[in-house]
Amino acid sequence: MSDDFKRGSKPVNGGAKMGFRGNNGGKFASNDGKSGNGVATRGDKKPFSGEKRGFGGDHKPYHGNKPGFGGKQGGFKGERKPKVVAPVEGLAARRMALAVIREVTENDAYASLSLNEKLVKSGLNPADRRLAARLAYDTIEHLLTIDHALSQVMAKPDTDIKLRNILRLGACQILLEDRIPESAATNTCVELCKELGMEGLAGVCNGILRNLIRKKDELTWPDEEAEPICALSIKHSVPEWLVEKLIADWGKEEAIALMSHSEPETYISVRPNMTELDDEAFEALLNKKVWEHEKGSVPHSWRIRGMADIGQDADFLGGKFSIQGESSMMACMAVNPKRGSQLLDACAAPGGKTCLLAEMMGGTGRVQAWEMHEHRTALITAQAKRLHLENIRPMTRDASKHREDMDMTMDAVLLDAPCSGLGVMSDKPDVKYRVTPESVQELCGIQASLLDAVAPYVKEGGTLVYSTCSMLKCENEQQVEAFLQRHPEFEIDKLPESIPEQFRSHYGVGLQLLPHRDHVEGFYICRMRRKRL
Repeated sequence: MSDDFKRGSKPVNGGAKMGFRGNNGGKFASNDGKSGNGVATRGDKKPFSGEKRGFGGDHKPYHGNKPGFGGKQGGFKGERKPKVVAPVEGLAARRMALAVIREVTENDAYASLSLNEKLVKSGLNPADRRLAARLAYDTIEHLLTIDHALSQVMAKPDTDIKLRNILRLGACQILLEDRIPESAATNTCVELCKELGMEGLAGVCNGILRNLIRKKDELTWPDEEAEPICALSIKHSVPEWLVEKLIADWGKEEAIALMSHSEPETYISVRPNMTELDDEAFEALLNKKVWEHEKGSVPHSWRIRGMADIGQDADFLGGKFSIQGESSMMACMAVNPKRGSQLLDACAAPGGKTCLLAEMMGGTGRVQAWEMHEHRTALITAQAKRLHLENIRPMTRDASKHREDMDMTMDAVLLDAPCSGLGVMSDKPDVKYRVTPESVQELCGIQASLLDAVAPYVKEGGTLVYSTCSMLKCENEQQVEAFLQRHPEFEIDKLPESIPEQFRSHYGVGLQLLPHRDHVEGFYICRMRRKRL
């Protein structure tokens, strides 16, 4: 394939559009430690067979129109029972990767949760676990590019979604991986066709993938000068509307950096339970593990690698530490609670920030942790119990409904609002396909109503911290500017010095953390103070 783009047709859709998930009291994506116990994060997505094969230059591969996502959670109906076949090398890992791809594209599942569930139950050896995780994530991350490539070697673009997903998995290996034999990619996909009861299409699958192998260096791509938005969309696998939005917010150069960002090394961020371990004691605990570890960029944070099933680790289960991203930790540091304070975490599930705030107060005071749905409130309760924290009060409440009896009662309120989740799209690639212009507009309305509802709870001189895991200005600084226009009793307050200067130096109308610049999760944090009369 040429290193330069060539003008070509846009990719075809593979089915219905992926649905958007969200509600007034929940979050679009978890901000507190990637995916729960960390099994299915990119920490499991280490190279297993060499470097990725690039599509040209130093950028990620190319994608175009939205993929075909939709359906409901659950099993795949109307399928024959898989046939028992002779073992094929590498087939088990690819079978798992395909199951994740199918759940995301056919049943609207979340990639991290689906992969996590399957890895825990899989019994695969470490190499196959890494292979399954990498192929699942890479296929989803580069889905639009893969569809664009496949559209040029398929006679029938509206292929059955089950076959299309097998072809996507095969194309990912053929186009993106240097050291996976093309014959292995093709043969295992043929076997997967047979396992799914599609013996009659096994030959079609074989023919399409072999055609892709023959023509991969002849594939055409949109010209960046003639079709700049389409070309960038395909190149970085980002829907066209989102390409335009990022360019409008950040300019072309910064937008490209945001779309193409990928950390060179993967890790999981952890922190000690501050009521039980200081940094020295936690370092000693980590030294007993087989994990690689190093200090993070934020106080009390560590970055670990080489872990497996960290959610089943005895010290984790015993409440010695938590999995939490450094950006999420900084949102709590922005609150800067004092011992004995009365705090509200208004949209609290799964509870990572709630627990850190409670720990920062040394178990004193009280943190009210609100969530709209009982099953999510239960997550907060479980976190508090695991960490032995007694100053947390989980409550099932809709934070958008104002309670006059609570006005002027809180020393600080943290609103980590429902958002698009686009700040973590490099770790959760399915996020960028879920979000739509309509869903962003809806979220902005929810964020504004939540701010208006919880702001009156803050005492004079008290603190209101607003945060999201988004990089869109309409959800972040523009949201804060509009809030301050409606509520002149509040003003932007400086960040505490506990947040490192390397981050505070970017503070203006809030702090926008950018993954490619700051090497933490994409996040927005703004600390505001209620003026004294």
